[in-house]
Amino acid sequence: MRITPTALPDVLRIESTVHGDERGFFQETWRCDLFEQAGLPARFVQDNHSRSRGRTLRGLHYQLVQPQGKLVRVVIGEVFDVAVDMRRSSPTFGRWVGEILSAENKRQLWVPPGFAHGFLVMSDSADFVYKCTDYYHPASERSLLWNDPAVGIEWPLHGTEPLLSAKDRAGAPLNAAECYP
Repeated sequence: MRITPTALPDVLRIESTVHGDERGFFQETWRCDLFEQAGLPARFVQDNHSRSRGRTLRGLHYQLVQPQGKLVRVVIGEVFDVAVDMRRSSPTFGRWVGEILSAENKRQLWVPPGFAHGFLVMSDSADFVYKCTDYYHPASERSLLWNDPAVGIEWPLHGTEPLLSAKDRAGAPLNAAECYP
């Protein structure tokens, strides 16, 4: 398993060894001892699975209470996955990083607590699965505005409009968002 920092050093790209032959493949996607050695959480409390159609943009979500670290991956399709640092005391506050995650590249991303997270489906549909370090706390969930110019995420929309929920359409811009200390 290879764990490397992204442009935001707290957000990590995880590439597992994939063993494949004409029958298919085998991949270890999480292993407690290797994560502990890399300084990552070894305890997850919730697994989630979402399916979305093409051009769906989910996010950018975060929780003020019970902030969640997320180990994310795609098992069908392809997404552009994004993390935004929401920690005011961080030297990378308000900066973002994006990675293409797909069933083909089998990459994972570690999005630590304190980051807003979202993704854009780039294929006809995508199945997105992730482990969380804390439970979903709907009362403290917030949405950062997906297209806030102050953050400047370069979504690969190619001139199309994303499919958004009402909650995500009404996300707060960074200058008005509730953030972590």
